[in-house]
Amino acid sequence: MIRAILNPRAGTAARRAYRALERGAGAWSEIEVRVTERRGHARELAQEAVDRGDAILVVAGGDGTANEAARALVGTGTALALLPVGSGNGLARTLGIPLRPDRALRSLEAGVTRSMDVGQVNGRLFLNIAGAGFDAAVGAAFHERGARGGRRGVLSYVYLSFRMLFSHPASGFTLECDATRMEGRAFLVAIANGRQYGGGAVVAPRARIDDGLLDFLVIDETPPLGILLAAPRAFLGTIEGFRSYRHVQATAAVFRFPEPLEHHCDGEPEGRAEVLEVEALPRALKVRVPRAIDERADGPFSRAY
Repeated sequence: MIRAILNPRAGTAARRAYRALERGAGAWSEIEVRVTERRGHARELAQEAVDRGDAILVVAGGDGTANEAARALVGTGTALALLPVGSGNGLARTLGIPLRPDRALRSLEAGVTRSMDVGQVNGRLFLNIAGAGFDAAVGAAFHERGARGGRRGVLSYVYLSFRMLFSHPASGFTLECDATRMEGRAFLVAIANGRQYGGGAVVAPRARIDDGLLDFLVIDETPPLGILLAAPRAFLGTIEGFRSYRHVQATAAVFRFPEPLEHHCDGEPEGRAEVLEVEALPRALKVRVPRAIDERADGPFSRAY
């Protein structure tokens, strides 16, 4: 028996995922679907799967649900099989998992199990991207909007991003890692384990998800028009050519800000902090990925094994 955890807040996408799981064939023919009922429930359900020795746990949700479930899976033999039904699905996009639930199930059944790095910010895990500044502020507003019953989804996120772009202030920062020190005023800072945000915006085109390194990114203070003109670069994979983009790789680093700044882990708001202590946990999580992605030389994994 394989357990599947489903986040019902994904709306119509969740219903499509549920139908796909019900129609499951092959390895998914005997699948136990459990629906999350509250914050933290995904972790509880995942822990039960770990305790009974399940080899695979299917998680139907977005980056936040995957993050919550993974907190129970890190360091265990249970692999995460992500069925993307969230608003952005950044991790699924990085791992090359199809966004349609039926196709995702087929590709994961025929896929392979790999080990990926996990990041940690002030003791909180993240699988894909964490950060502070503009993206964290938009994420906090997005979640607040959803909590009030407002519409979720990519369009709502884009709307909030555009509205807040013209009022969000840059923040001073320092970044220290190994022998490198950066400082200045930043529009946003990001810590990338994967390559892209939800929605397909690629911020770390050359990141490898199993190399033991995190990509520390800074977008320096830039006028709103400059950000708008540079935005297409993120979707074309050429963000590294943006003049305000700075980047360094390391296993650990510390960000410091002159005043508490909103920050997030995998898009989930984590409140305000003046210091972000970051480290990589090399190959700490087993994950199921499509075979075609595993075999790509330019894929998210550093080598085949």
